[in-house]
Formats: sequence, C-alpha cells, structure tokens
Amino acid sequence: MKNIIKLFLASLFVTIVFVACDNEADRDWTTPEASFKLNDTSLGANNVLYETMKANPFTLSWENKVNGESSIVLSSTEDFINKVELGKSNTNIFTTTIGELNTKLLQAGYSPFTSKTVYIRIEKGTEVSNIISFGVSVYPINGPVITAPANGSTITLSSADQSAVATTVTWTDYSGYGTSVVYKVEIAKKGDATFLSLGEVTIPNPNPNQITRSLSVTNKDLNTAALNAGGIANQESEFDFRITAKTSFSTPAIELKSAVSTAKLKPYKVEFVNLYLVGDATAAGWDNNATNANMYPLLGNQSVSASYTYTGYFKAGGFKLIKTKGSWDAQYGAGSSAGTLSSDGGSGNITVTTAGYYKFSANVATMTYTLEPVTPSSATYPTIGIIGDSTPNAWNSSTAMTQSTFDSHIWYLTNVILTNGELKFRANDAWDVNWGSSDEGFGTATSGGPNIPVKAGTYNIYFNDNTGAYNLIKQ
Repeated sequence: MKNIIKLFLASLFVTIVFVACDNEADRDWTTPEASFKLNDTSLGANNVLYETMKANPFTLSWENKVNGESSIVLSSTEDFINKVELGKSNTNIFTTTIGELNTKLLQAGYSPFTSKTVYIRIEKGTEVSNIISFGVSVYPINGPVITAPANGSTITLSSADQSAVATTVTWTDYSGYGTSVVYKVEIAKKGDATFLSLGEVTIPNPNPNQITRSLSVTNKDLNTAALNAGGIANQESEFDFRITAKTSFSTPAIELKSAVSTAKLKPYKVEFVNLYLVGDATAAGWDNNATNANMYPLLGNQSVSASYTYTGYFKAGGFKLIKTKGSWDAQYGAGSSAGTLSSDGGSGNITVTTAGYYKFSANVATMTYTLEPVTPSSATYPTIGIIGDSTPNAWNSSTAMTQSTFDSHIWYLTNVILTNGELKFRANDAWDVNWGSSDEGFGTATSGGPNIPVKAGTYNIYFNDNTGAYNLIKQ
C-alpha cells in the first residue's frame, strides 16, 4: 500500500513540474510583469497640448520599492520596442514640463495636431512598473528645413524667357500634420531682417492631391523680388531664402520659421525695345518719320521680352516693324519662309491680302510671326482720356486722347507731361467705363482694373479700347 502511495505522489509531482515548466515556456518575456505600481497622471484620457501650456508641470509618481535611479520612458506602442527616455529620478516622483513632454513625443515620431496614444512606464534595472496610457495631440516646435536652393549655391536668372522657372524652393517638415499648414516662401538681401514674399503653398489635411512642399519661382517673379529686396541690376548679390510655416489649429496660431539658406543671383534690368508698324497696310503708310503720330507701337510682353502683339485694323498691302522712328536701320520684315522674320536689309514685306481686323504676333528671338483674323468689339466711345494724379488734370477730369481715323479703337496722346503717380483710362469723362492695370509702362488694362503706376516724364501714350493694350513711351 505504501508503495502505491509513493508511486501516486511521485507521478503527481512530475505532473506539477511539467505543468509549471509548460506555463514558464508560454510566458511572454518581451513584456515583463510589473513589480511596482506607477500611479495615473492628472491628465485625462485624451489631451491636446498647446504651446501656451509648455511651462505647466507634468508629474508622475510610483511605489518606491526598488532603490536607485529610475528611468521614465515612453513609447508609441505597448511593447516599448521603440522607446524614448523622458527623464530620470532617484526618488519615486518625476516632474517635467508639458513642453518637454511635447518635445519627447515629437522625437518618438508623433505628428503635430494628430491624436495618438502614448504609453509610459518606469524602469529600474530589470524591474518595471505597470504601464499607463492616454491619448495626446502634440504641437510643432521646429520650423521647416530648406533643401533647395542649397546654401552657397548660385541661381542663374534669364531675361529671355521671364515665364520660365528660375528655381524651385523645396523644404522638409514634420511627416504629417493633423491640420492644414500654410507655408510662406520669402526672400531678403543677405542679413536684412525685412523679407518679401515669393508665394505661398497650402498643404491641406487631408491632402488628396498630394501637394508637395515646393514652390517654383519664375525668372520674372524672382528678379522682381530681388530688385525690391535691394538687389542691383547686373550685380551679383547674396540673398536669404526662408520658409514660414503657419498652423491655425490653436489660438493664437503657431508660426515657425526655417533657418535661412543663402544663394547668389544677379538681377537683370528688362530692356523692352519698342517696335512700330510702318507700311501701306497700316495707319502710318510708308512714312517712318519720327513725327508721324500714326506709327503705332506693338504691345510688349511683360514675361517674354522678345514677344510682341498688335491687334487692330490692317488694309490690304504690306508692312514692316522698325525699332527707331525715322530710321530704317533696325527693321524686321518677312523672311524667306512663310511665318518667319528677317532683320537684314533684304527682308520682304509682311503681306495682308484682305483688309480687316487681325492679331499680329511676333517673336524677335525665334524670328517668327503669325497674322490671324479677329472680330473686333462692337463697342464705340465718343471720347477716351487719361485721369489720375500723374496727369495734367489730376483726378478732377480726363485729359482727352486723339482717336485714330484709321482704326476707331486706337487712341493716342503725344508729348504729354506726367508726374510721379498713377493713371487710368476712361470713356466719356465718366467712371462707368474705365480701364486699369498694375503694370508700369505697358500692358493690358482690364475693365475696372487697378491704377497704372507712372514715373515722371514726357510721354507718348497709346491705348486700344478693343483689347485694353496700352503703351506709355517715354520721350
């Protein structure tokens, strides 16, 4: 009987040992069991951190069962495979600031203004506390980082095609935001505290169109900004580029600026050469005399200096383009192939086979032209004049222009004295029909457009009420 009992007890012991070993094998050693208690924080289940809270305290406390230094760690996952140390403590209390907590969360990969759970525990050697967790939304603290143009690089501007891209400014920032971000791209003369805007890029949240952190800047826009920032035409200077990121998730909005990236560039001065129509198909006839007021100018292009247009009435016949009134030395006529220009003395006439309204376009860089029939506006005006603080009658009344007897849509004034200021074109000495533009010297005025800037001088002025094209040619 005793032997039976011994055998029973022995088998029972083996079973207990086997079960114990089996449980030990099933234990998850990557998540150690808590050996002391970490108390909950005073923060709620979900928390939005604001910059205005950065000095507020953040305190943790726990049972002090193990002597020595403790590490306070946080992670975005419960397994703490990737963790960031929040700080250390030699007691059972740890106090930091909301600002420091925010910084550590950003280091752990949390995206600004996006709610995400954070896991926190205390580590003392091989001993760990229980895990506490809560939702948190962090705020950004670092500005964007410019990746192009590179610091010390040189940007080459070209006046030949001002609409072409001169440079593309690119930058990096936090991988994601829980709100829309407006990035302002700015430029200043190196060392100057006053920055001018080159443009803005808004990246919405969500971003279905995958808008990138980049801004392409044309030759014209970059050249204009560089000159306005204090650059000198045809002189290489250094300019600082900067990005300002603005988010309106909180009040007040958060604005963070990048460090500057400095690049060299040489602004240019755009020299637009006036071209005039002459020939029996035009109002001027073949009289190229400088006093011929009927020699109408073509409209230049503010973006492409070699491009010109003229829309108006042509008689059947021929014409050429000249640069200087009273001289045939610089002229453009028809080339040997259809649609081409030639500037040598043997160029032919550009031919108009049927009288009517046409749009003539020419590019003296590519030496090409087109002549296309158009339908003119049916609107006619008894009078058109200029008005503004730069004109003889200021803003009181219009200074009347002369209407062309060749084309009723063309108006002109010769040798009119203008002062620094602004002007507009208007019909019938009234404001119900008026035209304006922000472009100085020449451009296309629009109905009700802005005032045209003017520098003091004596001018010949031309206006086309059919297209809004205008030329203010300084004498």
